[in-house]
Amino acid sequence: MIESNVSAGQSRASGSGTRRLTLLLTATSAVTAANVYLSQPLMGAAAASLRAGPDALAAVPTATQLGYAAGILLLVPAGDSHDRRRLILGLGTASAVALAGCALAPSVGWLVVAGFAVGLLSPVPQLVTPLAVALAGDGRTGPGAGRIVGTVQGGLLMGVLASRAYSGSLAELAGWRAVFGCSCLLTLLLVLVLRGALPYVPAATGAASYRATLSSLPRLFLAHPLVRRITVSGALVGIAFGAFWTTLTFLLEQHYRVGPTGIGLFGLVAAASALLSPFAGRLADRIGRRGALAALIGLVVAGWLVLLPGGTRFWWLVAGVIVLDVGVWGGQAVSQTVLFTLDPRIHSRLNTLYFTFRFLGIALGSLVGSLAWAGGGWPAVVGTGVVAAVAGLVVGVLPARDGDRPPPSTGAGGTGAGGPDQPVSERRAGRRRRPYPSRTAWLRR
Repeated sequence: MIESNVSAGQSRASGSGTRRLTLLLTATSAVTAANVYLSQPLMGAAAASLRAGPDALAAVPTATQLGYAAGILLLVPAGDSHDRRRLILGLGTASAVALAGCALAPSVGWLVVAGFAVGLLSPVPQLVTPLAVALAGDGRTGPGAGRIVGTVQGGLLMGVLASRAYSGSLAELAGWRAVFGCSCLLTLLLVLVLRGALPYVPAATGAASYRATLSSLPRLFLAHPLVRRITVSGALVGIAFGAFWTTLTFLLEQHYRVGPTGIGLFGLVAAASALLSPFAGRLADRIGRRGALAALIGLVVAGWLVLLPGGTRFWWLVAGVIVLDVGVWGGQAVSQTVLFTLDPRIHSRLNTLYFTFRFLGIALGSLVGSLAWAGGGWPAVVGTGVVAAVAGLVVGVLPARDGDRPPPSTGAGGTGAGGPDQPVSERRAGRRRRPYPSRTAWLRR
């Protein structure tokens, strides 16, 4: 059982120690997430240094993002079959080596390959979040899980936002290679701190092999209605999110005549969502996870409605950015809290499923948003965002007849009762015996 496996870690990470460790893991999430976005402001300087065209350098951030998605899909599930501490330390060290490769890159091809490696080795935030919950207590019933998830997710967002400002400013002072070099040293320093601070947390007793863990992802998605609802809802909200940030550049350039610097400042506006992310987790702890999810995805819908007059009125646009981003990032924190009510032995795989669907949604939203802009301008983009957000709200919070209760932790595979390893006839029989909840009880879960 996971409780026996993390008991030693929990004894070291109690009280004020838990708070300090949560803050350290939040900083870990921020630093490792920032590494993925370092290259975006550096492409002009790198192109001049390597004597290449800007189009060729555009492959670097693309390769980094593809590597990040591959890392989430291929490496994060290992958190359910291996010691997360060793995984985090190993990935941190390897990503520092990849950052050094970027700093020393003699050609565009080298930089593209090293950038892909940086992304591939950087999905540490997706390992850190379930680890923080596990160290604070039982991942399913421990008090304050929503607050912990929100805090760590706030670190991830702050890292994403701060990386662009840090990267651009340091590049002006010391050159683009110095950005990767300093990030390499910072990541190594973080690994040294984590090596002394993180307790040993082995994989669950009877955990499946990595290969079995990876192959179980489709079964987990199909077996649990709760997992399907939360991941599909996350993808739909991701469509709304991707559509906005892709078309915002078009709107600011064509209607408000804002240059690249001004466009970049809108990322600072979104920092409000990072500051409020821990409060979203607390909201889930206080009013129930579904009620909080309904409220936060509702903010995404409201944010799009506020953005409608933003096509001609600038301050409506600013207000809409804040409302939409608070809803998106707060909803992400609550969604992870909901998923963590399931068997702690599958938390890393649940994170993999959620973020894979999330990234697919954001990518699709970028495409759909661009098509909507070309076809109907800003009103068409707003309509697209509203439809996607409303769909995410409906899918995410409507009560279902089954799968809303966390399954007990049984079976070596870590899927629990009702999981993919249980016969279908038994799962159906279990659902028939379960009484239906009241019309309002689902909001309090």
